[in-house]
Amino acid sequence: MTLLQGAELSQAFDRGASAYDRLIAINPGYHRALRRSARRLALPDLGAGLRLLDLGCGTGSSTAALLRSYPRARITAVDASAGMLAQAAEKRWPSTVRFVHSPVEELSGTGEAGPYDAVFAAYLVRNAADPGAVLDAVHRMLRPGGRLAVHEYALSGRAVHRAVWSAVCGGVVLPLGAVSGGGTALYRHLWRSVLDFDTAGRFTERLARHGFAGARSSPMTGWQHGVVHTFTARRPGGEF
Repeated sequence: MTLLQGAELSQAFDRGASAYDRLIAINPGYHRALRRSARRLALPDLGAGLRLLDLGCGTGSSTAALLRSYPRARITAVDASAGMLAQAAEKRWPSTVRFVHSPVEELSGTGEAGPYDAVFAAYLVRNAADPGAVLDAVHRMLRPGGRLAVHEYALSGRAVHRAVWSAVCGGVVLPLGAVSGGGTALYRHLWRSVLDFDTAGRFTERLARHGFAGARSSPMTGWQHGVVHTFTARRPGGEF
């Protein structure tokens, strides 16, 4: 199948937004894994005085993970889907959190281009038409020494993990997506986008090619082992 891109993908997320939180709640490790990736940024002093950027924030699950890990930071959360942001807006947030409607590639035109002390990108890069352009934009928005954590479905490269992902999608994600009211196009895209994306090793190499230092991957536990990884890296230069 042809993967959804750009406005078409944003519209698919708009249609699925009202049911999205109910669907991810079926995965008992979903929020715990996001919090683990956020903590892997290893920011000091609960984020005091730091500006954090949450790219692809969706309905706010990744934003909540950042906020729980770094409650003293200022967080800007960005997404290209107005429907997903509307769901996020219905939740309670402190004044240190703000939401912005924009594709990552166009963020520089909103006055929110940074620099940021750290960037968190959950389930974003593989959905981009040009992942390299997204990474280049992130690199520009980070201050020297700024940290990046990418929380992503990036398979290990082993056949068993491809099979696990397809089994979960075929047995759970696609059937539930079909009855959620948003249609199946979004969930078919999410299934195929993982199979077509970089393996964990290749994405680590991609980060290095786009100028990030110290790139490494760390796996999740449970059924997501070998399926979901945290990728951490930093922009070369200063330090915290």
